[in-house]
Amino acid sequence: MRLTTLIAVCCLAISNFLTAQVTLNGLIIDASNGDPLIGATVLVKGTANGTVSDIDGSWQLTVSGLPIILQFSYTGYAPTEIEVSSTEQDLTIRLGDNAITTDVVEVRGRRISEKQQQAALTVETLDAIGIKETPAADFYDGLGSLKDVDLTAASLGFKIINTRGFNSTNPVRSLQIIDGVDNQSPGLNFSLGNFLGASELDVNRVNLVVGASSAFYGPNAFNGVIAMETKDPFLQQGLSAQLKVAERNLIKGGFRYAHALANAEGEEWFAYKINLEAFRADDWVADNYDPVYNTDLPADNPGGYDAVNRYGDEANSIFNYSRARNLPGLGIIRRAGYREEDLVDYDSENLKAGAAFHFRLNPSRGLESTELLLASNFSTGTTVYQGDNRFSLRDIKFFQHRIELRNRDDFFLRAYATHEDAGNSYDPYFTALRLQEASKSDSEWASSYAAYWQGTIVKRFRERDDFPQCFPVDCSLTEQDARRAEYFAREDIRDLLQEYHAETRTVAEQARGFDTYDRYEVGTERFQRAFDSITTTLASEGGTRFFDKSALFHLHGEKTFADVWQPNADSRLELTVGANGRLYTPNSKGTILLDTFGRNIDTWEVGAYGGGTLHLNNRYKVSASLRADKNQNFDLLFSPAASLVYTPTPTSTARLSFSSAIRNPTLNDQYLFYNVGRAILLGNIDGITDLVTVPSLINFSNTGDQSQLEYFDIDPIRPEKVRTFEAGYRTTVLEKVYLDATYYYSFYEDFIGYNIGVDVQTNGALITGAQPYRVSANARDRVTTQGFSIGGNYYFARFYTLNGNYSWNKLNTATEDPIIPAFNTPEHKYNVGVSGRDVPLNLFGNPVPGLGFSVAYKWIEGYLFEGSPQFTGLIESYGLLDAQINFDIPKINTNIKFGASNLLNREVYQVYGGPNIGRLAYLTATYDWNNR
Repeated sequence: MRLTTLIAVCCLAISNFLTAQVTLNGLIIDASNGDPLIGATVLVKGTANGTVSDIDGSWQLTVSGLPIILQFSYTGYAPTEIEVSSTEQDLTIRLGDNAITTDVVEVRGRRISEKQQQAALTVETLDAIGIKETPAADFYDGLGSLKDVDLTAASLGFKIINTRGFNSTNPVRSLQIIDGVDNQSPGLNFSLGNFLGASELDVNRVNLVVGASSAFYGPNAFNGVIAMETKDPFLQQGLSAQLKVAERNLIKGGFRYAHALANAEGEEWFAYKINLEAFRADDWVADNYDPVYNTDLPADNPGGYDAVNRYGDEANSIFNYSRARNLPGLGIIRRAGYREEDLVDYDSENLKAGAAFHFRLNPSRGLESTELLLASNFSTGTTVYQGDNRFSLRDIKFFQHRIELRNRDDFFLRAYATHEDAGNSYDPYFTALRLQEASKSDSEWASSYAAYWQGTIVKRFRERDDFPQCFPVDCSLTEQDARRAEYFAREDIRDLLQEYHAETRTVAEQARGFDTYDRYEVGTERFQRAFDSITTTLASEGGTRFFDKSALFHLHGEKTFADVWQPNADSRLELTVGANGRLYTPNSKGTILLDTFGRNIDTWEVGAYGGGTLHLNNRYKVSASLRADKNQNFDLLFSPAASLVYTPTPTSTARLSFSSAIRNPTLNDQYLFYNVGRAILLGNIDGITDLVTVPSLINFSNTGDQSQLEYFDIDPIRPEKVRTFEAGYRTTVLEKVYLDATYYYSFYEDFIGYNIGVDVQTNGALITGAQPYRVSANARDRVTTQGFSIGGNYYFARFYTLNGNYSWNKLNTATEDPIIPAFNTPEHKYNVGVSGRDVPLNLFGNPVPGLGFSVAYKWIEGYLFEGSPQFTGLIESYGLLDAQINFDIPKINTNIKFGASNLLNREVYQVYGGPNIGRLAYLTATYDWNNR
């Protein structure tokens, strides 16, 4: 009986203890501007029970009962106390009315939150303060200074972010979301950088999750996730406006207005925000006229050569007269082509507009109220995009609409739709081919060239006294070839060849036969009429204009079960479950995809996931999750993930994780049908048979032996997969130094690339027809990569921060599989910088309010950038210096910032085939009035 009684008493005591426990939730923000304070301290007065605010300023604390007194403190702000007597109490804490400066500098007061420090994956953050402090000309460019991040620029309007290798100018292996909404182009299936994105004034923070993350974010979170979070109109009210002017005639302006309405009880029940941002600039010009990498002809070849940013001058077998003994000196010729700068609109523009309406369904609960959100965003503009070719995106438009029901940290049900309109976008590479074909076909042009050379130029050479008159009766053919090669290598004869080829080219460009026309010369009305006709005619109808009015529709729901099991105040189990579905409705009228003749290529995909996190004694956090995804055209796939986070001290965290990701083939990988003149680019949903390899076709054309032809088939395309093991350690040393180191090892399977083959028709020893294809395909080899990164921040002298990071990424597998996509990542890179915030300085006897500065240096090791054959080449090592200084004008609530990216104006190629990027000096004025 005694034992039974004792057990009953213990159970009752435990029951009373658990019943008495109360979990409080709240938010800590800056009283002056509404920005969340990250890492602020919350402490139960008179105890050691406390926590720190999260990356969005929120906090959660379990206490033994009510009422209690909570103490709130943050470096640089006066502490405050508040009595809490009810769980319904609004615990939105505003610090800053009596800001103070302390002698102690703490890392947690510098925006390193507990949640970020204890994250299982590598998470880099650029918050509102970081956006203000970045010396880059734009917050999106500022992401390039984060650890593990590769940022490349194909133009002013199109920037690409990638992590951990396999970078490309069409970033299909990275996912970009804004407030949980995927902002990819529905037709292209990847994000267009910040072209369709958030305005700078509305960005609260950007979290960059590095590495495979499908288990957490769904398909296509293959190498990383760029997660943008915008400002909440309930929390960050008022008017903000910004004007930026810069070199290259850049001007950018925008405003944000947010306001909340209260009911009769003074409880805010409705809030809205409106955003508008406009940008224009003279874009960087792609004017690289070096010979395309790994091509045979040098720039001084008298008959021409293939230049990187000149299109229509590519190789053709009928242009090779090097073995024609009756045409001495003709050699290999090329058509003149057209420069990109003569075919592309470099007047880069972007307009973004958005509105959001938030309704609190239970206003008395404040932040804990369930909210209904309605939001719409619109974006349009003109820029240059680089993929297999360079593309002029002109007057492209995006529309995005969202409806969401949510309760913070509890559940959400989100539905959104994205529509796009390609506007007047076109392919300048194909335009160059069309312009030349409108004058003469390649064969007609080559015939005109050779005929004039034979009838006029050869006669001139033979009349020269020094020309080697050697005939088969006098010497062998081999000797004749050797003498002529020696003759045409002479410097004076090379100069003469340049003159004769220029003359012959002029003649060949003139109409000299039936249905041929003079070359369309840039700058003439005749050229403009032909150019306008080609670029306004759909590609499926003989022009080069795209038609794309594709859309995607997405539904996503998630529920979190907090404290499913809580044996004590320091241990608990959380569970999260969710599901989503998506429908793509492509519509290209056959200009890009195989959606002609009424073919329906709408594609759906669904997914579901679940996972849990077990917190043990505030030291261990064990997480596991599993996601299942099914695409209409592919098998069910699973993405597991697991992690262990150990926190031996409040300032140190060790972590081990396993993560995985899948990438479904894009609509292009499945349904592409795009004729680029030299070849047809094909998707591969059904598989391709009986193609001939290019080397064997060349052997057949030289020998006439059909046995030389090698046939092959290509299996239907299937999803890519990656598995990653990661280990890391984060720590704070002496309260002033924060360090974060990570090592990863990844296994990739079924890479999506392409195969090249030819559909050939023969008649005995002759080729009667041949159509080259580039077909989407999976690699057979499995490859592995590994990498290491370390970053640190040192906070010193109260106002200053020294920061730096280093990344090493390595492709381990040596393979000749042509389908393996290029790694396109420097093996070594680093960033170093120094910044100051609220620096005390007197100027002419008066203090400069809000004075801040930052200087950052980035170094990238050279590497081979592999894109399409036209855009494959070496990126040389380079270093860039950025700097900025900013200060406040309190009387007009304005911050002035001036600086420059690439301050020393070192022009560099960040992507092969793209423009040379130089300095961009800027001046920005930001007005910020908070009505709270």
